[in-house]
Amino acid sequence: MTTRARTRSSPPQVRSSVVDFTPEALAELARAGDAAALRQALPVALPWCTVLPDGGLDILITELVDTARGAVAPDDLAPVELLLTQWQHSAEVYADPALLAVLTREPEADLGPVPPPGADRRASD
Repeated sequence: MTTRARTRSSPPQVRSSVVDFTPEALAELARAGDAAALRQALPVALPWCTVLPDGGLDILITELVDTARGAVAPDDLAPVELLLTQWQHSAEVYADPALLAVLTREPEADLGPVPPPGADRRASD
């Protein structure tokens, strides 16, 4: 039986503890500033990071170190989890060539005026 098969059949509490462990372990590596260890660990812990463009992994590592060190409390993983979620969504875009093309193409024409923040759009209609 492969590891993947065992993971799929693991009870929810085991999967949850593994998911909870990943940001904690990465945050500790990041706080230590061990970029080499992070470079080795990230593709194993976060397989989605392998589809990031050139330089993406380096930027992720830098942001992860900065975020982990900047957390208010050492056990506050919310900023690390948010950062990893944002990067995972970016990786999902890079993994889908059609979506990447849509999101990175230049608009065909001017998209018109943009109302100032907080402006009521109905007032301009």
